[in-house]
Amino acid sequence: MFRVVPVFAPAWLPALLFFGVLLLQGCSLLPKKEAAADTTAPALVRSGDTAADETGKDGDKGARRAAFTVDVRGPDNVREYLALHLDIQRYRELDDLGATEISRLMVAAETNARELLGTLGYFTPTLTLELNETPASTKAPREIVITVEPGELTRVSNVQLSYGGAIADDPTAEAQRDSIRTAWALRPGLPFTQQGWDNAKATALRSLTAKRFPTGSIEVSRAEVDADRQEARLSATYQSGPAYRFGPLVLRGTERYDTDGARRIAQLPTGTDYDQQKLLDAQQRLASSGYYDSVFLTLDTESGNPLAAPVIAQLREAPMQKVVLGAGFTTDSGPRLSVDHIHNQLPLLGWRAVSRLSVDSDVKSLSTEWNAIPDDRGWRWFAGAGLKSETSGSYVVDSGRVRSGRSKSSGHIDRSYFLQYDYAQNRGTNAPPSASAVTANWGWTGRYFDDNAQPTRGFGLALELAAGYTLTGEQLPFTRTYARWLGVLPVGFSEDRDAATLARRSRVQLRAEAGAVSAKDSAQVPSTLMFLTGGDTTVRGYSYRQIGTVRSDGQIVAGRYLGVVSAEWQRPFVYKDKLTEWESVVFVDAGAVADKPGELKPKVGVGVGARWRSPVGPVQADLAYGVDTKKFRLHFRLGFTF
Repeated sequence: MFRVVPVFAPAWLPALLFFGVLLLQGCSLLPKKEAAADTTAPALVRSGDTAADETGKDGDKGARRAAFTVDVRGPDNVREYLALHLDIQRYRELDDLGATEISRLMVAAETNARELLGTLGYFTPTLTLELNETPASTKAPREIVITVEPGELTRVSNVQLSYGGAIADDPTAEAQRDSIRTAWALRPGLPFTQQGWDNAKATALRSLTAKRFPTGSIEVSRAEVDADRQEARLSATYQSGPAYRFGPLVLRGTERYDTDGARRIAQLPTGTDYDQQKLLDAQQRLASSGYYDSVFLTLDTESGNPLAAPVIAQLREAPMQKVVLGAGFTTDSGPRLSVDHIHNQLPLLGWRAVSRLSVDSDVKSLSTEWNAIPDDRGWRWFAGAGLKSETSGSYVVDSGRVRSGRSKSSGHIDRSYFLQYDYAQNRGTNAPPSASAVTANWGWTGRYFDDNAQPTRGFGLALELAAGYTLTGEQLPFTRTYARWLGVLPVGFSEDRDAATLARRSRVQLRAEAGAVSAKDSAQVPSTLMFLTGGDTTVRGYSYRQIGTVRSDGQIVAGRYLGVVSAEWQRPFVYKDKLTEWESVVFVDAGAVADKPGELKPKVGVGVGARWRSPVGPVQADLAYGVDTKKFRLHFRLGFTF
């Protein structure tokens, strides 16, 4: 705890401090106690230790030597493992050990080494331990040399899995039983290790308890090792316990917000078979709703009714209103400042409102987004409005937008349909005329990644369709379509399902975007509904939204057609045979914008980069060369979104 000392202290404090210093100096002149009373002295004192003790008393004339050193010799995998885990290593720094005590430690070390080698699958090793005198060494007067010949590696010859409880006779659980057997990691023919055996059992147990049987356990497990034949026969029996179904959602910690609203946000599938992922999804929906600062959901397995087990939701509610100040930086727009105001229960409507003011070098925006609590089917009403001023192409565009409709997020899919009004005015020399329009919109986004924050495989697809009328100049119909796809594909094929092995594999990330606005040439479509590209997340090597239609006077404006493709090779960085949090990338991007499909001429960017899997998300840094501009450009961003 910190204390704040007042500047105007009483006059007697300096005198008291001075007197205390004199007392401390006086204490240093008192006679010292005998060495036997010194609490820092070694617990054991033996004859022959006088010289070492005197050296320590005389101001550490030389560093004390250890009692012995340990040198393990053998194949790299066993040598490093033994050197790290042998118990005898703990006694090296005890400089008062004699030869007899070291000999006893060596006997114990041989037994310990055989046990450690057994965990690696070597049950018939040959060990030789030697004690050498090294009086000239500055490290220790003795050296213990352990020479290891591990022998033949024991391999799994047979695996037998069996079940007890409800899963054993339930015909509907056959798929789950087969899934556990198929996913068993320590298959016949593979080396037997204690870690591999433990991991295989734990993985199978997680698969058992992830669906229908949350109280499952390992009833019996046995590894029978035939050291002479270097074979291991494995068997495990899993006790499933009863099958569970989701019961009612029980909320704890609610005060401000409607409990029925929490139930609708969670979308817990009451009455269905227990599924751990569905429980986590419900927890995530509550946590990301903004109404709660913390959320923790657990299945009550002690209620006595497995067919309607209550789900306990322990909640801590967020304040009704709060203001959030933010600061950031991107290589697209430079430094950014933002202010968010959040109101979790608007008067009369009861909706949640998030309003934001954001300012950076290229974009100034003010927006508000209102969302209702979803209904029983997961659909929610929303409304939003915003004003923005941003640099797009060669002009500054002042725009406004109002929209309202319904949306739904379920599983990996987001859906929405809404009405929208847009207004845009270009500022600058010979700027295009202002325009406005109203549109009916439909959107669909599917995310099928293994990890939505830091994917290593999978894909995402987004589709947008809009139909509307221009309101400025001649009122004409138009349509707008946009599609975006991103896929992450592991390179090569491997039958090894070990997670650590899969994480080392290189990946190829492919990305494609396409968009089109179909209308008469005379239709004045707002530029915010047309297309520009370039920047950190599109075509690297070019500045933000600077790839567009080039007019005859050289000015860049938004165009009606868009095409972007990208290929990126990602390779995890392995250092000293250990996977790190870093990876390197090589990429090629190409993008084009034009008013007619036949005029699309791609601008290409190539480069290299690095990725760091930080605790808050992936940090991406890329150095790209714009083939068209013949300039290098650095791109830096945090996080992954699709």
